[in-house]
Amino acid sequence: MDVDYLKTSDDNDFKKRQKQTNFVVDIGLIVNLFLAIIKTAAGIFGHSKALLSDGINSVSDVVYFVVVKALVKFSSKPADKEHPYGHHQFESIAAVIIGAFIIVTGVSIFWDSINTAFDILVKEQKEQKIEFFTLLVAILTIIIKIILMFNAKGIGRKTDNLAVLAIAKDHMNDIFASLGAAVGILLGLLGYRWVDPIAGALVAVIVVRTGIDILRESASELMDTLPDKKMDDKIREIISKIPEVKSVESVQIHKFGPYFIANITIGIDGNLKVAKGDEIADLIENLLSEKIEYMKKVYIHYHPAR
Repeated sequence: MDVDYLKTSDDNDFKKRQKQTNFVVDIGLIVNLFLAIIKTAAGIFGHSKALLSDGINSVSDVVYFVVVKALVKFSSKPADKEHPYGHHQFESIAAVIIGAFIIVTGVSIFWDSINTAFDILVKEQKEQKIEFFTLLVAILTIIIKIILMFNAKGIGRKTDNLAVLAIAKDHMNDIFASLGAAVGILLGLLGYRWVDPIAGALVAVIVVRTGIDILRESASELMDTLPDKKMDDKIREIISKIPEVKSVESVQIHKFGPYFIANITIGIDGNLKVAKGDEIADLIENLLSEKIEYMKKVYIHYHPAR
């Protein structure tokens, strides 16, 4: 017996989850558009390379948020004949795109900042006075991003949405980026002008590292990586409490968005009738579906214990 796709309560949970996801994406898009305009303009007119780099980072955020918004919409499509478990993998694809955008942006910011620092140090570029308002813009960005990060992280953990968790990491990345920019601007205001572009380069390193982490995690899900030890142990613990089960030989979990599809092989007494084996399989399927959140479907394979 196979566990039903989703109960009515699960449908309501899914709609609520999708609404929360859309909120994180929409608010991120609007805020990043605002910050991109403010930071880029302030960086140019306030003569801060660090803030300009941070502004370019926000511009890239706007671009990938538009892409992510489309992919999140696709992920909400119901299951069909070609996709019996739904379209939740679009969430992982969205996370991959976020990671790729972050890496490309980071590399670009790094080289531009290093070139600027070199030009200042060898006196090939005329030093321009950094304006004080650039520091205020950087501080404002930090405050806004802290709020967005905690909001996205809370919703991401609650919904187990990889795309939302990637957005939370990007907000955290932006906090470090703006913090680095603020430090560079402050030292630039104190007369150490070359520190500003160096801060931009350090910001870029943080940006790239975050992008790599997101890319690694999302690619792992798309490659159907086996469940972590915690999930494996939990499943084995539940099954081991059933007296008729002599062994749990393999546990394979496939993740589709927040949902899990389990393929489990167990060993039972070879003298039991087939009907009894089916009864044991049904029991395991129901137990796992009840005790493990987002367990959507369970397949049990059984044979005589070795």
